[in-house]
Amino acid sequence: MTNYLEFEKPLAEIEGKAEELRALARSNEEMDIEDEAKALDKKAADLLVDLYKSLTPWRKCQVARHPDRPHCKDYIEALFTEYTPLAGDRNFADDHAVMGGLARFNDQPVIVIGHEKGNDTKSRIERNFGMARPEGYRKAIRLMEMADKFGLPIITLVDTTGAYPGKGAEERGQSEAIARSTEKCLQVKVPFITAIIGEGGSGGAVAFATANRVLMLEHSVYSVISPEGCASILWKDAEKMREAAEALRLTAQDLKELGVCDRIIPEPLGGAHRDQEATINSVRDAIAAALTDLKDEAPDVILSNRRKKFLSMGNKGLAA
Repeated sequence: MTNYLEFEKPLAEIEGKAEELRALARSNEEMDIEDEAKALDKKAADLLVDLYKSLTPWRKCQVARHPDRPHCKDYIEALFTEYTPLAGDRNFADDHAVMGGLARFNDQPVIVIGHEKGNDTKSRIERNFGMARPEGYRKAIRLMEMADKFGLPIITLVDTTGAYPGKGAEERGQSEAIARSTEKCLQVKVPFITAIIGEGGSGGAVAFATANRVLMLEHSVYSVISPEGCASILWKDAEKMREAAEALRLTAQDLKELGVCDRIIPEPLGGAHRDQEATINSVRDAIAAALTDLKDEAPDVILSNRRKKFLSMGNKGLAA
């Protein structure tokens, strides 16, 4: 059953009517309603195209958060073989919001790291809704160091509203852990690819996404703060999240223009949740292309180019 977003309610009504007609036909074989059902199907298909051809930034946020989008675990299972998870930060605990370990991508040994939100109530609680604690970032640092030591490319899959802001996380040095993880991204001399598959929220995302190539799914978002958080700070009203989403320029299209995103990965019509397999295959192709671009570069060049990439962000505005 499709989970419809708020702006998709008209689509839900049309598709619901078509299904009701077909249910009536199944209960009464003498009824011939196929032409009416097909007409509704066409109307729904046309409406879907119309809804998604010019999504507002806030609607893109809603699509990026859709619970049926493929998550990190889905990508790891589909794209990587011989995945061997490595747990714990060797200091405090294992953070289940962060998955990571050794794997093969197209038979090439790599380190893969990502945020996992979970897909039902139990797993979402276990994964803390994809909001990493300090031990999650320290686990990522450990894995990056391993990748650098053995010359393994790093692939990160980002999908988080942001780092967990709880009391315990702050007591264990949340901001320091995020800063150290970001610092480590700027120290490793191996190819580093990031795919933002849903939300790229705040420093919680930057700590995994300071990469040579930042890839974004078409309807993913990447921002310093959530629209609701921004609205609460600027207007003291979380209901102004639509205005905040516009101001933050958080869409893949805006970020490609600003030089933050290197490549936009197309999604199936209606979003990644409508065709998970096609979405995952598109991400596979984009990661493979990025790795091919970097495979012949020397380690020092890989590191230097990554640093230059991030140091140059914002220079357009300064030059003007």
